[in-house]
Amino acid sequence: MSEDRVRLSYEGPIAIITNDNPEKHNAFDDDMDARFFEILAELRENPDVRVAIWRAEGKSFSSGRDVSQIGRQQLELSHHQLMTRGHRGIQQVFELDIPILVANHGWTIGGVFQRTLLCDVRVAAEGARFMLPELTHGVIPDTGGVACLYQMCGHGVVSDMVLTGRPLSAEEALHYGVVSRVVPREDLDATVREMAEKIAKIPPISVKLGRRVIRNLHEPQVRSSMHEESLVQTLINKAPDFDELKAARAEEREPSFPGVWVKPPGPAQ
Repeated sequence: MSEDRVRLSYEGPIAIITNDNPEKHNAFDDDMDARFFEILAELRENPDVRVAIWRAEGKSFSSGRDVSQIGRQQLELSHHQLMTRGHRGIQQVFELDIPILVANHGWTIGGVFQRTLLCDVRVAAEGARFMLPELTHGVIPDTGGVACLYQMCGHGVVSDMVLTGRPLSAEEALHYGVVSRVVPREDLDATVREMAEKIAKIPPISVKLGRRVIRNLHEPQVRSSMHEESLVQTLINKAPDFDELKAARAEEREPSFPGVWVKPPGPAQ
């Protein structure tokens, strides 16, 4: 059940979202995505909540997408429709009146990493690592988080992470502002809980409007990036290069990309 693998609990004014799929390093499948979006919708409608914590059980916050489930679920939706559903689901973060604090440990990868970037504050345990491996699977990061990461790290670091898939360490993440604190693993939950308790004591209107001012500095760019990601990812999924990558991996051989260029939308040439 997805409810068991992404759990929501309440401790007074603090909501706690927990990734609990440790056997797969909290890899997300479609059901877990749907449950996560349901939780965001519930938080939108709960006036008693002042702050949310997003944490995880097991060795990693999330290894990203559960690739073992790709292609197994029969959905009567086009790729573009799936993308739209995912974007609408995570954009609920912008509609919340409360902040979300993320407690990262172990690996945080791919689309789930991007979702944490759309949240308000990230704290990392020592040894935590972050990665965007999408291009190695023939696709692009498509959850809007790259726009946030660009604002934090700049062109060079984001290009390195996206194009090579190289990991970002906790120390580097702190240096670039991806996380605000790095703490020992055993102190992670307590540190984030202490932060949440401080926020919960602040007048809710101050938190809501202070958060709004901060979000207005980057939300338009994130929404614009999501729109372009949706269009480009749809084109990639129809490209001969993508078909060749899938065939080569299924046949356990080196790919021979046809290199047929598909012109993306927009003014860039």
